[in-house]
Amino acid sequence: MTAGNLISDAIPPLRTSDTIQKVLDRMAEFRVAHLPIVNGEQLLGLVSDNDLIEVADYTEPIGNLSLSLHNAFVYQNQHVYDVIRLFYELRLTVVPVTDSSNTYLGLISINTMMEHIATITSVKEPGGIIVLEIGNRSNSLAHIAQVVESNNAQILSSYIQSFPDSTRLEVTLKVNRTDLSPIIATFLRYDYTVVATYNNIRTDDGSSDRYDQLMNYLSF
Repeated sequence: MTAGNLISDAIPPLRTSDTIQKVLDRMAEFRVAHLPIVNGEQLLGLVSDNDLIEVADYTEPIGNLSLSLHNAFVYQNQHVYDVIRLFYELRLTVVPVTDSSNTYLGLISINTMMEHIATITSVKEPGGIIVLEIGNRSNSLAHIAQVVESNNAQILSSYIQSFPDSTRLEVTLKVNRTDLSPIIATFLRYDYTVVATYNNIRTDDGSSDRYDQLMNYLSF
């Protein structure tokens, strides 16, 4: 998935002749703190709400302002991970997208980005979550997938988190089953450390009720 696949034209760009008041009105309308400024078809940069704090005359055109974000954009063929990185590093609410000639193509809003993240991490799909702790020398995703699939389940999404000054890794799995007990048992059998589970609904086979009934019978 590349940046070009997530472009939206729902939020129009600004022109250098637009007034500060128009910028503020549009930011309020679309609930964003950044907007791209375009001259003709060329992207000039992003105007931030912080750029407008000390402006006294709201009739002043934004072309007179000094922008703090000139290189806050991605090319259309960059991977979506580059878009996420830019959102994170610059705390942006929109990311402009251009072609190799700096021609403005559209933007990606933070809402669009969050919807895509929800899709690629399968948060909308029913299932359980397993968090494993492993050493970076035993990081075999193929074996982890084999463990899950041996229990008639599939991994819907996964990600790895590393820790500074540590050789340990945390692997988070989203699987398409809510009864995680058989999968967890297999991981433990292979000496994996199961840190946590979520949405784990064990199948009730009635054994607990039968045990309670037996205890009640023996108590008479």
